[in-house]
Amino acid sequence: MEIFILAFFALGYLVLAGADIGVGMLLPYLGRTPDERREAIAAIAPFFLGNEVWLVATAGVLAGLFPELEGELLGANHTLIVVLLLSWVVRDMGLWLRGRVPGRAWQGAWDCAVVAGSWGLALSWGVLLSDVLLGMHGPLALLPALVLAALFGTHGLAFAALRLRGVLRERAAVLSGGAGEVRTIALTATALAAVGVLAGLRLPLEAGTSGPLLVPVILVMMPLLVASQAWVWWTFRHRVTGPTYL
Repeated sequence: MEIFILAFFALGYLVLAGADIGVGMLLPYLGRTPDERREAIAAIAPFFLGNEVWLVATAGVLAGLFPELEGELLGANHTLIVVLLLSWVVRDMGLWLRGRVPGRAWQGAWDCAVVAGSWGLALSWGVLLSDVLLGMHGPLALLPALVLAALFGTHGLAFAALRLRGVLRERAAVLSGGAGEVRTIALTATALAAVGVLAGLRLPLEAGTSGPLLVPVILVMMPLLVASQAWVWWTFRHRVTGPTYL
């Protein structure tokens, strides 16, 4: 049961947050002007904070149910984890601050932060999964990391195609074959989940002793998380009609 819980949250994060990471990576392509970039960001605005909850939950499950694995992953990849967290902070700062002060210079600087942070997240996850899956370290690990980053980008384009309209949708659907964004996002989501499963199979998933205490609590909370996520997706199921608060 502990392994199922960890897989549930970890795969949920990869699939859900992979979409907003991909949109951030390709923001300069999707939005050629400040207004277009703001509309592209509106595609992920209702979702990115909720998606990050899955990462926080994954970290909590790892610490609570798999403390030995948590120590091994953090100890062996300390610098990489720091880069990942910094990228996360920079990306979110860009999203929150870009619209707080008028002016192209201000917005352009924070748009760069969104792009840099999103690429940092994608590559950090890619290097970490390269280590877990392939045992690759150092500069060579960047090669499979770039492949995973391309998968994040494709996933983001498919998601943006589902959310945007007009010219922005046409740009996002460049890999989806017009109206094939549902098919594309299903394929990219499956591919991201498969990467996560393969990585999980390579990890020493030996649960700690706190399972009997924590597992019932987590099982009670899981339906609430899924229900809240479903409610957000249902509420914002329509295509973006213009810029949002970001």
